[in-house]
Amino acid sequence: MDHPEQGTRSQERLIGDLRQVIENAEELLRNTDKYTSSLYQSARARLELALVAAAAELARFEEEQVTRMMDATLAANALYRDQTGEARLLRAFE
Repeated sequence: MDHPEQGTRSQERLIGDLRQVIENAEELLRNTDKYTSSLYQSARARLELALVAAAAELARFEEEQVTRMMDATLAANALYRDQTGEARLLRAFE
């Protein structure tokens, strides 16, 4: 049986891995801009399109993660009846 914490760690790992792939691909593009043959330019264009899609997907993953964290914090605030702003803030970092 999967625990929510395991799912969250897996998602965080996926987000980190996707960030690393994007950074590596951006570096590859920077380091190959001097090659002007049509083969290189075609490959670079495809890589640039893939990077745009990956960056959009990463942004979506991060937005969903933030939304889940906020929802979990609100649910915990309600469950534990956190009344003050300080209690709510501290709950967010548990």
